[in-house]
Amino acid sequence: MKKITIALLALLLLTSTLFAAGSKDQAPGVDNSLQKVLDKGKFIMGLDDSFPPMGFRDENNEIVGFDVDLAREITSRMGVELILQPIDWNSKEQELNTGNIDCIWNGFTITEDRLKAMTFTPPYVNNAQVVVVKSDSPYTTLASLAKKNIGLQAGSSASEALDNSPEFKASVKSVVEFKENLTGLMDLEIGGIDGLILDLLVANDNINRSGKEFRIIDEYLTKEAYGVGFRKGDQKLADEVWAQMKAMDADGSLKAIATKWFGADITVVGK
Repeated sequence: MKKITIALLALLLLTSTLFAAGSKDQAPGVDNSLQKVLDKGKFIMGLDDSFPPMGFRDENNEIVGFDVDLAREITSRMGVELILQPIDWNSKEQELNTGNIDCIWNGFTITEDRLKAMTFTPPYVNNAQVVVVKSDSPYTTLASLAKKNIGLQAGSSASEALDNSPEFKASVKSVVEFKENLTGLMDLEIGGIDGLILDLLVANDNINRSGKEFRIIDEYLTKEAYGVGFRKGDQKLADEVWAQMKAMDADGSLKAIATKWFGADITVVGK
C-alpha cells in the first residue's frame, strides 16, 4: 500500500510538472500572442473560402478576395508569412480556441456575443444583413415573406440577425440552414427557398458577378460591422493588425485594395 501511495504521489508530481511546463506560454495575465506569431514567422488566417468578395476560390482554385489581399499586405508589413486556412464556419470558434488558427478574418461580423468570447479589432467595414429574393418574386418587404421558407448560412451572423428580429422570425414558415451561402443561393434559384438572409456586401457582389436574376429587399434586418476576431486576451496581436491597417489607411493602400474589389473605398478605418 505504501509503495502504491509513493508511486501515485510521484505520478501526480510528474503530471503537475508537465502541465506547468506546457502552460508556461499561456500564463494568466501574460499576452505573448504577437511574439508567438513573430517567432514562428507565420500568421494563420481562418476563413470561409466560399464567401465572395471577402474570401473565395477563383477559376484557378486559388483563394482570393478583399480580406485576403488585406491580410496579405498586413502580414507582409509584419514580416510573417500568411497561411490561409479554410474552416467550417459553423466550427470557427473551436478552430480558434484550439489554436489551429490565429484569427477569424473573412467578413466576420462583430456581435455582443462574439465580443464576450473573443478579442476584436475595431470595425474596418460597415455591413448589413439583408434578404435576397428572385427578381420576379412578389416579395418587396420583410412582412411579405410571412409563411415563406427562408434560408441562411449555419453559424453566421445572419442567424443572430434573425434571432434579433423575433417578429419576422415568427412570421416565416421555416428556416433552412446551409453550410455555405452559395449553396443557399442555388436553392433560392431553383425555388427551394423563397429568400436568403446574408451580408449586403456579399449579396451585391454575387448579384453583380453572377448576373443571376436576384434582387435585395430594401428593408434591412440589422446593420453591422466587420472586424478581425482573435482568441480572448490576444490583444497585442489584435493591436498590431489594427496598427498596420491604420498605416495602410494613411498611405492609401487600404483604399486601393477596397477600390479593386468594390469600386470605391468602403472602409471605415480613420473615418
